[in-house]
Parts: sequence; C-alpha cells; structure tokens
Amino acid sequence: HLQLVESGGGLMQPGWSLRLSCAASGFPLINVASAWFRHASGKAREGIACISPNGDHTYYVDSVKGRFTISRNNANNTVYLQMTSLKPEDTAVYYCADTNHRRCALSQDDMNYWGKGTQVTVYS
Repeated sequence: HLQLVESGGGLMQPGWSLRLSCAASGFPLINVASAWFRHASGKAREGIACISPNGDHTYYVDSVKGRFTISRNNANNTVYLQMTSLKPEDTAVYYCADTNHRRCALSQDDMNYWGKGTQVTVYS
C-alpha cells in the first residue's frame, strides 16, 4: 500500500520557523523526485519546492526562495520542508507529493502520489 503522510503543521507567528515531514511507505523514495505543494484558501494549489531523488538538485518558487529548504533522507524514506521567516501569506494546507520519475518538477500533472496534507497557519 503506497502512502505519504505529512506531519509538523501548526499555528505559528510571523518570523517563526517550522519543519514539515513527509514519510513514505510502500515504495522507496530513492527512485523518484519529490515535491511540496500548498493550497491556500481561495487560491489554486501551487507547487513550491522540489528535489531530485538523490537530493543534488532542488528548485523553489520565488515566494519561498531563501526562506524554505527542501531536503530528503532516503534511508528513512522521508522528505522535509524547513520553513523559516514565516509570513501570514504562507498560511495553507501543505502537501507532499512524489513523481514517478527522477526529474524535479512542480507540475501537478507530474505527481503520482499525494499525501493528505498538514495545516500551517501563520497569524499576526
């Protein structure tokens, strides 16, 4: 049974830091590229960060570049999203997703597996 489970969301204040985790089971992450998406209320779900299978290539959208870091530990089949300098506009449900190939991608069409999401709320 293939499954992705996110954890680490919560209620935050601007400027705080938070790390999200995405644990995979049922398949080895080492063979595929992974990504984090977020879905804010009233907006379309957007891809924000991706990472290649061995972690040597990452890509970020401008809105999180310099503040968020995606990483992975293939030994424990987990992908992380370290978020710093959080802003109210970062409030969203955060999803991890995996492709079925090795290319870093942020298109939803590229994703084969999705987690159920974890809520991050940044309030003033």
